[in-house]
Amino acid sequence: MFVIRFIEFIGFHALDMVSSLGRLGVFIMQTCRAIISPPWYPKQFLVQLLNVGYLSLPVIGLTAIFSGMVLALQSYTGFSRFNAENAIATVVVLSITRELGPVLAGLMVAGRVGAAMAAELGTMRVTEQIDALTTLSTNPMQYLVAPRVLAALISLPILVLIADIIGVMGGYVVSIYQLDFNASNYISQTIHFLEARDVISGLIKAAVFGFIIALMGCYHGYNSKGGAAGVGQATTNAVVSASILILLFNYALTALLFDR
Repeated sequence: MFVIRFIEFIGFHALDMVSSLGRLGVFIMQTCRAIISPPWYPKQFLVQLLNVGYLSLPVIGLTAIFSGMVLALQSYTGFSRFNAENAIATVVVLSITRELGPVLAGLMVAGRVGAAMAAELGTMRVTEQIDALTTLSTNPMQYLVAPRVLAALISLPILVLIADIIGVMGGYVVSIYQLDFNASNYISQTIHFLEARDVISGLIKAAVFGFIIALMGCYHGYNSKGGAAGVGQATTNAVVSASILILLFNYALTALLFDR
């Protein structure tokens, strides 16, 4: 009896997971079709571009500058034991552009924007506003989902590029004014060891992360149910799933872009 119940338990959850993946796959295809198919809603897109991009600048800037400052301090603590302090500039710029910039920006935007998207669409779902759009012959995927996904897809690379600059500047400030490095040597090392593919790889990651954040926020909010409790659950699921997928895809993209 116990074995049968255990098999039923495993089978139930396996079928539930496959069903969820299927619904997510259909949602992704519908989202992509809504992005490339008219009608388009430029006003909605610009509003989402403001919400996702411009209004995220303060939190992205603070995260980046303190990350760069801490990275410089921690690198100095470790490298000073091996008399390798000259490598700090290289470590800071490569770590920020390749990893910390895209990942930290993605996680911060997931917490701020992904939760907001899930809560907004979830509220519209439980109050039947999405059904009202359908009644008025307006495709909710094109009016609600496509502008958000497209705005996040465009905004995240720009935010990450700004975060890269601010993060490197934070490491520079600490290295020059606290660790007494030579400013010209620090800048020359930063420029010498930085390659175009380091920045481009971070921007590619940022675009993927932006798509994931908006997709998870819209998916969980669009399919929420159960009133206020369901909206809260959808918001939590959106942030958690986006954060996990960001870390998962970060590894996959790193292995793909830097295969040696």
